[in-house]
Amino acid sequence: HSIAQEVVGLFCMILLTLTALVANIVVMVILLKTPLFRKFIFVCHLCVVNLLSAIFLMPLGIISSSSCFNWVIYSIAECKAVIFLNICFISASILTISIISVERYYYIVHPLRYEVKMTIRLAVAGVIFIWVKSVLITVLALVAWPHGNGATSASRCTVYWSPGAHKKVFVILFSITCFILPTIIILAVYSSIYRVARTASLQQAPVPAQAVAPRHRCDSMASQVTILTARILMLPRLIPDRLLGSNKAILTLVLIVGQFLCCWLPFFAFHLHSSVAVGTLGGGHGEMLVTWIAYSSFAVNPFFYGLLNRQIREELARLRRGCLNHPLGQELCLSISEASVQENFLQFLQRATCTLETHTSCISPSPRNRLDQTTTGFPTPAQVPEESS
Repeated sequence: HSIAQEVVGLFCMILLTLTALVANIVVMVILLKTPLFRKFIFVCHLCVVNLLSAIFLMPLGIISSSSCFNWVIYSIAECKAVIFLNICFISASILTISIISVERYYYIVHPLRYEVKMTIRLAVAGVIFIWVKSVLITVLALVAWPHGNGATSASRCTVYWSPGAHKKVFVILFSITCFILPTIIILAVYSSIYRVARTASLQQAPVPAQAVAPRHRCDSMASQVTILTARILMLPRLIPDRLLGSNKAILTLVLIVGQFLCCWLPFFAFHLHSSVAVGTLGGGHGEMLVTWIAYSSFAVNPFFYGLLNRQIREELARLRRGCLNHPLGQELCLSISEASVQENFLQFLQRATCTLETHTSCISPSPRNRLDQTTTGFPTPAQVPEESS
């Protein structure tokens, strides 16, 4: 029974590693090959971090987790290198996800401001900040490590088995800076996006053409009251569309935030508990489980932040058809694109919220204009200047 568990566990770890390698390489190739997608700098950087983790960190995790490699003995210097890679890549991945959430907020809520302020210099500064902070946090973990030519087993070459006396302080600081604060940022950002989604879904509801644009309409007060009454009576018909938009918003936010919490909450909760609780938990099976749940984020991130993007997925299908010279699959590609809840919803928000930002500043306060504002087409973001704050 233990041999079967060992084989299944080893197979799952290898499968996660291969998935992380292939998925991140595919997304990176598409982003770098297509000039239009080069603005997704932080998504590309996240794929780089995930790819480095799949090349260096996850194979070391397989060695540390499987009993097939009990014969592997790390020196103190090698063990420090393993822990350095572990903490550094985990910190860089989580910080990049946090910056992507903030970037999405500005892209959706303030699209014109995002286009002006989101420059290459700012993106490079963000990437430098991520790595500087990750390296500094990693250095703190290795401050009190013993020196010498001693050796330790692979299974004990982790933060959990760190011999440093300051391990408790480091784990608390590591959890606050790399999990608690990013989680607060992600929850706050996507909660704001959800509130914007509700407003947009209410104001972007479709109205039948015959009720919106009557053939002969006079400007008398009686006719305006009649139009208002007709629109109020049609509100029950619009409720299903509004509920659909609200449910799509909830589903999107639950997928994004839930994936992040499911991957990283067990990892940080385990290390916080092990550092605060008196005594040791005994055995490395608990740490192995939560560590590989966290490592699964490296394989899942390219799907949530890359392949769920409709444009990236269409470009991937175009490249696949070009390589295989297979004209079929166009309808299948379009159907899959339309099934992307996340990307369709985010694109809808980007259009809708730009209109919401500029809507009140572009319409005069007269009653006639207030009645006619729903009959005109919504302006595109490039046509109306953003309201200055």
